Amino acid sequence: MVEPLAERTRDLYAAAEERLLAIIARQLAAGLDAPSWAEQKLAAVQAMRRASQAVVDELHQAVTLDVFDAVAQSYNEGHRAAVAELGALSDDARRLVDDRLPQAQAVDRLAQETVDVVTSTHRGILRAVVDRFRAVVSEVTATVALGTGTRRQATQDAMRRWADEGVTHFRDVSGRRWQLTSYAEMAVRTATGRAATEAHTRTLAEHGVDLVTVSDSPRECPLCRPWEGKVLTIGGPAGPRTVEVEHATQDGVMIPVRVAGSLDEARLAGLQHPNCRHSVSAYTPGLTVIEKATSDPDGYEAGQRQRAIERWIRQYKRRQAAAVTPEAKRAAGVKVRAWQGAMRTHLAAHPDLRRLRHREQPGASNLPEPRQADSREFVEAARVWSGDDTTPREMSDDQLAAAMRSNVLDDRARARIEAEADRRDLDTLLDRARPGGRLVDDLLALSDDELARILPHLDDVDTLRVMAEVHRRNRAGALPGVRADLVHLSDDQLAARYRDAPDDQEATTAEAARRDLLAQTFPAGTLRADLDQADDDTLAWAMSYADPAELLRIAEEMDRRDDAAMPQPATTGDAVDDLLADRQALAEALDPAPDPDGWGALADDAAWAAVAAGDGAPAPAAEEGEHEEGDHEEGPRITRREARQLYDEYTYRQYLAAEQDCNGYLLNRKAKAAGHDPGSLFSGPARIAHSRASDELKEWWATHGRLTQAEFIEQATGQRQRWAEGARHNEADQQNKR
Repeated sequence: MVEPLAERTRDLYAAAEERLLAIIARQLAAGLDAPSWAEQKLAAVQAMRRASQAVVDELHQAVTLDVFDAVAQSYNEGHRAAVAELGALSDDARRLVDDRLPQAQAVDRLAQETVDVVTSTHRGILRAVVDRFRAVVSEVTATVALGTGTRRQATQDAMRRWADEGVTHFRDVSGRRWQLTSYAEMAVRTATGRAATEAHTRTLAEHGVDLVTVSDSPRECPLCRPWEGKVLTIGGPAGPRTVEVEHATQDGVMIPVRVAGSLDEARLAGLQHPNCRHSVSAYTPGLTVIEKATSDPDGYEAGQRQRAIERWIRQYKRRQAAAVTPEAKRAAGVKVRAWQGAMRTHLAAHPDLRRLRHREQPGASNLPEPRQADSREFVEAARVWSGDDTTPREMSDDQLAAAMRSNVLDDRARARIEAEADRRDLDTLLDRARPGGRLVDDLLALSDDELARILPHLDDVDTLRVMAEVHRRNRAGALPGVRADLVHLSDDQLAARYRDAPDDQEATTAEAARRDLLAQTFPAGTLRADLDQADDDTLAWAMSYADPAELLRIAEEMDRRDDAAMPQPATTGDAVDDLLADRQALAEALDPAPDPDGWGALADDAAWAAVAAGDGAPAPAAEEGEHEEGDHEEGPRITRREARQLYDEYTYRQYLAAEQDCNGYLLNRKAKAAGHDPGSLFSGPARIAHSRASDELKEWWATHGRLTQAEFIEQATGQRQRWAEGARHNEADQQNKR
């Protein structure tokens, strides 16, 4: 059970060792024939150290999570095994035991101890990598200087020795030499075994089971052989003895049991040593039958021989991978096949052994296979993959693009390149949009997406400018003759659209012309100061893009250009006559412009073209029968339709005058509480108006008069209206009631 858990950690270290060796191999192999090879390699030490540090940091995180998971899983397995062995308990008691959670503190303690043991080797990894790298450079340089070998052969020899030894190796307190992968696998296997055993024995002890038996494992080592098949006590004293215990199923029946010692005593003597495969199980007095342990020293020696053959196969596979010359590669391949043949012979002689091919694979690879001539993409990809987050910043755009083309990057490396590309694009955009920290005047050169991207990097003033520009674009997109899909493009995108879409060149040309005119009329996003330099058509066009304040400026400029003496308001004392006189005076002042009543017809392009050409002006339409020969008095007279339109102006004038004269007191208290509109009092039936009017307003009407529409039309046209007489009687009645 513990082997698969330990293999995961071993694979983590094997992958880390592979990456570290790959980093060193690439650094040494790059520019191998260059005259300044040694200087270049020594200058690359810091870059190599950073890449190695990133590998070690990732390894530390992965190993911590993996060890905690493996120990917890092993502890749970031991707990469940103990529950299964408590078959002599009642169903309720067994259910209670099975429901109890394993002790989290014990799991964390064992896991943390293992993490500390395993990761303690990390402190020497960086030092060993850097020191060995420098040693290889020095050794190769000395070999070439003495003339005893070529640089390529010397590098091959140094890397072969390094591949044999692994990235880092050390000796433990007992003097045994370990490789990194082997030590990590041993430590995790031992920890997971301890976790399973501790959970197992703790669960048994908590429920009164104090005796356990040691399993009979095949090919046992000399340290464990004396304890196989023996009964041990979990919490009792050390030393062999015979104890009296109660039969598991017969109450009151005591039976003798020979105890070989305590579990702690057996562990001190070597039981459950690192990589030990022995386990213990609950001893049930009267039920457990202990079979005689069979010693198998020959099997142990055969197993150790198999481990030795596996080590030789791994060693020559590493040499084969690290070979630089074809001769060395063939020689290593011959050795691999020879030891594989020895393995087949050994297994045939010992049928009880099985071949574990994963143990024949090298724990770490060495020099990569010779690269092809077009391997620049793979070199740059390896640089990103083996580096840290700062590595892409040290690479050019071409190098990053080459790394992406390799198609060998994982998601993490691709994310690094994409993040760096986004950072560079943003820097370039900010340099273009905000040179020297100041936002450019011409925002038309930036697309909507670019404006949105720089927005978080602007101050409040520039942010308001961007918001105004976006608002202006949205408004322009709704105007006739303007393509909304082109408005939101940058100048560069618009130029690309012109090149790539020949059928759309007319629209893109019109958009470019619109932008040029907009930039001239609204420099830096505001209406130009010298409006006197713009023609009338430009000012009229600019009104569609101007804000309210800019519209007033345009209107003032147009008034200045069309400055004419305006007639004074008429003061005849009659409101209707004053209105008609003002209308006639305005028409005379605007002459030769068409009469204002006919301006609506000029919305038609053909009609406006005729007027502009001097061919005449559209006359306001007259209602049928409105003018009869000899039916009007001397002076200005208008049609009934025109009179109805003028009535609204009349009532509004009356309303403004009354509000000023009455100081705003137009409604009585009841009408004001009801929320009536004071402007509605100046039209409609007199009965309703007087019921809502204030005393001040009634007094004002008595002086200035109040005309209904019928009365106004009659007075303005000079034609009798059937409802006018009734309206005058009603007004008189209301005035008499005051």
